[in-house]
Amino acid sequence: MSAASPKKPSASDSAEGASPRLGMLARLLIPVMILGFGVAGFYVLSRPTATDPGIDAQPQLIRTRVAELLVEDYPVTITTNGIVQAHNDVTLSSEVSGQVMLISPAFEVGSVFEEGEILVELDARDYRTMVDVAEAARQSAAAAVELAILNHDRTLKLADKNIVSESEVNQASATRAQALAERDSAIARLDQAKRDLDRTKIRAPFDGRVRNKLIGVGKSVSPGTVLGEVFAIDYAEVRLPIAGRELPFLELPELAGDKAVSVTLRDAITETKDITWQAKIVRTEGTLDENSLELFAIARIEDPFGRRSGNPPLRIGQPVIASIHGKVLHDVVVIPRIAIRKLDQVILVDRKEMTLNPITISPLWSDRDHVIVESDAIEDGEFVSTTHLVYAPAGTKVEIIPDIEMSTADAQSSGEADTQNTNR
Repeated sequence: MSAASPKKPSASDSAEGASPRLGMLARLLIPVMILGFGVAGFYVLSRPTATDPGIDAQPQLIRTRVAELLVEDYPVTITTNGIVQAHNDVTLSSEVSGQVMLISPAFEVGSVFEEGEILVELDARDYRTMVDVAEAARQSAAAAVELAILNHDRTLKLADKNIVSESEVNQASATRAQALAERDSAIARLDQAKRDLDRTKIRAPFDGRVRNKLIGVGKSVSPGTVLGEVFAIDYAEVRLPIAGRELPFLELPELAGDKAVSVTLRDAITETKDITWQAKIVRTEGTLDENSLELFAIARIEDPFGRRSGNPPLRIGQPVIASIHGKVLHDVVVIPRIAIRKLDQVILVDRKEMTLNPITISPLWSDRDHVIVESDAIEDGEFVSTTHLVYAPAGTKVEIIPDIEMSTADAQSSGEADTQNTNR
C-alpha cells in the first residue's frame, strides 16, 4: 500500500484567509483618519486672526429718541362711559271713559309736541250733557238759597215782634243752611263735570317726543287705559360711573347750590371727535355701587335735540364717551406713556454725559397717553428715552436720534412699546 500525499492549499483558500485581515485593517484606519482631520481642524481654527493695526475698533452707541420733561400744571381729565336717558319718561293714560275720536299728528312715534298740545280727543258728547245737567242743578240750588235767605230774614223780623215762635225761627235758619249746602254741592258737581269734559282731551304734560303709541281712532278706553309713552326733551341726563381712585381728582356737587362740573360728550358708536356735546354734572347718587364700588354722577345736557342751538341731536339711548374736567395738578412732570417701562420705570438721558439713567417712579395720576409724577422725582428739562431699548444698563453711552431721522424700524419699535404699555 502506498502512503497518502498531503493536500496543497488552493487559491480560494488563500483569499478567504486574507479577507478578515483587510477588514480589521480598515476598521483601524477609519478612526485614525477622523482623529487626524480633527487635530488639523483644531489647529486651523485656533490660530489668531490677523487684524489691520491701522484700523481702531469703535464701540457702537445705542441710539434713542428722547422727549424733554418739563415741570408744569396738568389738568386732569377723567374718561368714562354712559347712556343718554330722558329725565322725565311717563306713560299717558286716560282718566275718563270714551271712544277715541281724534289723534293728533304729534302723537305718532318719534313726533315732537309742545306742552299743553292736544294729543288725543275722546267722544265728549255725554260729558257736555253732564255739564249742562250740573249747571241746571247749580242754578236751582242758587234759587233755593235766595228763597231760604228771604224766608229766614222775614222770620227774624216777625220774631222781633213776637209774632212767630222760636221754633219757627230755628226752622228758617235750618232751611237756609241746607239750601246753602245744596248749592255748594251743586257747584262741586258742576266743577267735576267740567273737569271730566276737559279730560276727554289728553294734553301733552311737557315739551317732548313720543316713544310709542298704543291706541287708534275708534278704540274705546276706560280710566287707566294706557295710550302711549312720551319723554321730555328740554334736557337729558347721563349716568356716569366714576371709580373710587378717581374721586380725589374731582370736585363733584353733593348739595344743592354746589358748583356743577363740566363734561364733554362724544358719540361712543362712531367715536368721532368732530362732534361733541357739552354737559354738566349737577348731582351724584350719593352711594357707591355695591358690586363695582363706583359712584354714579348725573350729567345734564341742555337742549339734547338741538331745537334751540341747532347742534346735532343727542338721542335717547345713545352711548357716549364722557370726558370729565377734574382738578389741576400743579408743578408736576408729564411723562409720555410710550416712555414707561415695566409699569413704573423710565430711562432718563443725561444731557451732558449722554448716558442712560433708569429710575423707578411713583405715578400721581395716569391716563391713556400720559403718566404724571411729582416734580421732586425728575428735574425740569430732563430727557427721557421714548425708544424701546432691549438692553439699557445705567451709564451706557447713547446717541439721540433727531426728529427728522426717525427710521421705519424706530417707528415700529415705538409703536410696539406704546401698545405694550397701554395694555399694561
